[in-house]
Amino acid sequence: MNDTTKQNRPRSGFARMKKAQAARRAGETKDERQRRFAPKSPVKQMDVPYHLHGLHAVQAAILNPRRGVRKLLATQNALDRIDVSARPNLNVETVTPKALDELLGSGTVHQGLAALIDPLPSRTLESPYPALSIMLDQVTDPHNVGAIVRSAAAFNAGAVISTARHGASETATLAKSASGALELVPMVTVRNLAESIESLRAAGTLIIGLDSGADEDLTDALGRSMTATQKAKSGICLVLGSEGKGLRQKTKASCTAVARLPLTGSQLSSLNVSNAAVLALYIASQFAESSP
Repeated sequence: MNDTTKQNRPRSGFARMKKAQAARRAGETKDERQRRFAPKSPVKQMDVPYHLHGLHAVQAAILNPRRGVRKLLATQNALDRIDVSARPNLNVETVTPKALDELLGSGTVHQGLAALIDPLPSRTLESPYPALSIMLDQVTDPHNVGAIVRSAAAFNAGAVISTARHGASETATLAKSASGALELVPMVTVRNLAESIESLRAAGTLIIGLDSGADEDLTDALGRSMTATQKAKSGICLVLGSEGKGLRQKTKASCTAVARLPLTGSQLSSLNVSNAAVLALYIASQFAESSP
């Protein structure tokens, strides 16, 4: 065993016990000991600037006045395809494709562009509420959340709502998956989904939870609920749960109705959450557009 291996080897339980005994003999108090063993807070990517890559995502960030863009790294070919006129003072550095590969990873499809950006300012759920929105119950995969934000933009949804805990933070992966839509659709962070659902319901918003085991499909649930509430004058919010677990029981109980997607295939009863969001948004947008 070499010295490096020995240094990196985890301490044994006996070694930790001896260290604790030595600390007590040195007069360490209970509070000091608790601080010493307190879990370290992880640094979230939301708290630091990150590199956004790809033509659509970078162009949308540059055109968004709410987005802080610190620096643009681009190949000469990529500079010819992007419009930076909205930021005349932008710090632009011409680089080689190899330099971007080294910065972002050789497998990254960067299209010759990388922008060092600040995360968008956080949004809260406030009235007036969107005519169409989507709420995520513990959906954490950034690829899925990014794809959902992109679909939300395609169907003119006004917000993607999730919790700070057990939700996906803004990252380069999420932003790339959203393909520029992160600059268009607000990602709203709330403390508690059930409380937020109650606020939306109190304002007249229909809250429809998606569950593959529900008794009625989404089209029927929307038609029935909208008839009962005079065409849902205050909007529709679709609630999707994580893959595998689905909606939590408390979330499901808070919804106006729970519905399944109208799938016709007999061999598959559910979809990936991002694919389910596309179909649900398409159906709901037809009802939302017909609302007076």
